[in-house]
Amino acid sequence: MCGVELIPAPQTVRQGEGRFALGDAVRLEVGPGAERTARWLRGVLGAATGVEFGAQDGAGGGTVSLGLEEGLGAESYRLTVTPERVELRGGDAAGVFWAAQTVRQLLGPAAFRRAPLPNRAAWTLPVCEIADRPRFAWRGFLLDVARHFMPKDGVLRHLDLMAVHKLNVLHLHLTDDQGWRMEVRGHPRLTEVGAWRERTRVGLEPSPVWDERPHGGFYTQDDLREIVAYAAERHITVVPEIDVPGHSQAAIAAYPELGNTDVVDTAALGVLDRWGVNPNVLAPTETVLRFYEDVFGELLEIFPSTFVHVGGDECPKEQWRRSPVAQARIAELGVGDEDGLQSAFVRHFDRWLAERGRRLIGWDEILEGGLAEGAAVSSWQGYAGGIAAVRAGHDVVMCPQTEVYLDWRQADGPDEPVPIAHVRTLEDVYRFEPVPAELTAAEAAHVIGTQANVWTEVLDSGRAVDYAVYPRLSAFAEVAWSELPAPPERDWAGFEARMRTHYARLDALGVEYRPPSGPRPWQRRPGVVGRPKDGPPPIV
Repeated sequence: MCGVELIPAPQTVRQGEGRFALGDAVRLEVGPGAERTARWLRGVLGAATGVEFGAQDGAGGGTVSLGLEEGLGAESYRLTVTPERVELRGGDAAGVFWAAQTVRQLLGPAAFRRAPLPNRAAWTLPVCEIADRPRFAWRGFLLDVARHFMPKDGVLRHLDLMAVHKLNVLHLHLTDDQGWRMEVRGHPRLTEVGAWRERTRVGLEPSPVWDERPHGGFYTQDDLREIVAYAAERHITVVPEIDVPGHSQAAIAAYPELGNTDVVDTAALGVLDRWGVNPNVLAPTETVLRFYEDVFGELLEIFPSTFVHVGGDECPKEQWRRSPVAQARIAELGVGDEDGLQSAFVRHFDRWLAERGRRLIGWDEILEGGLAEGAAVSSWQGYAGGIAAVRAGHDVVMCPQTEVYLDWRQADGPDEPVPIAHVRTLEDVYRFEPVPAELTAAEAAHVIGTQANVWTEVLDSGRAVDYAVYPRLSAFAEVAWSELPAPPERDWAGFEARMRTHYARLDALGVEYRPPSGPRPWQRRPGVVGRPKDGPPPIV
């Protein structure tokens, strides 16, 4: 394939004869809409190669031309390489950028370093023409920074890795029972108290092991603005998640009045230090709604994304069943029962966000008690919720836990460092199909994309996240971008062969992925307790 194996696979490739040689300086032609890609070429690719992109005189290094082209479509591109010239044409600015990512792969693994290697051979590109376009508009990656905090630089690094793989949505899971990670200036205790826990369970239940060190951290609003801007330079949208009404104990620990105070001593609650579904949920009161309107109001000032994720998953109703306040609220709203009460809670924010030009998206539990109008669904409990949602005319992002939860273990055996849930190998992810076969063409059009999720209950460091995510996210990226045949007909052997080149790129980027041969020495840490291999899936 054009001399270098590409991931994700492009739609069409035509090989030519000869090569384009980059000299020490290359003339750069930048048309309207290609400015971000030009900055990226000068900064990132220029640093890796030592080539000056944008010299007035190409000094024998040829010309690289960037620009838009009518008729190519959103995020589509055409890359043409001749011995004298390289043309990157996109249907929009994102398309030009994705063309540049393909150029980087064609230059070889050394192009993924941060400085040029000494005594390296000249930089060249094979003569070819590549026409490419994405299958899905939403090609997402969820990063859970609530369970284990990831410093800002780690998030920026994952954005770079997403760009390499032509992924375009970072779903940032900012709040949970175990931590609140976004500065809210109107409610400072959310980070003063809610961002820190006293200790942490090591592994899932019934692990008896504890890390007795306090754990926490949060992003200032300027940190988050930086993340959003850094993502935008790479044509990635950051979709923030503030989880309501469940997964909220960190917020209740900071502001006890947010909880069901008539049935629980919420003042005694701290930030949760273990994992699993938690009964301490938000009270369904006007006071709580006003509080979270304040939170979402500040969030909208930071995140320009059309979609805002409100969670809505795993909300036990027992406290509401026992709460006179919640029961009175059910009667006042005429919603029938506790499921209806959760639906009313979600519908409130659906309307609130819609009035501000945004769209609500939530986990498939928002179907319980009636789907909020205008809402989209992240279908994580298998495919059923997504199928029900699209048949009701709602947009869906498919992310079934059985297929694309990347914290699930990658092999059997005592050396596997993350021994939770069921085995999901690189090949399993490559054979994932986001669109259920039983959907009609009209229904399938509501599957706006797909997403791989990494939850960090048992991933306590950046190295552990790398091990869980890669190389499986590389396979997922191809599923999300490329027009692949049905899973049984997919060319696994061909993908596996292309991965041999891609591992060298990941090495150059410093990604501590799981090698095909199994864990690296530092990753062999038997004894971390997770789910038994035939047990139930993890709780997230």
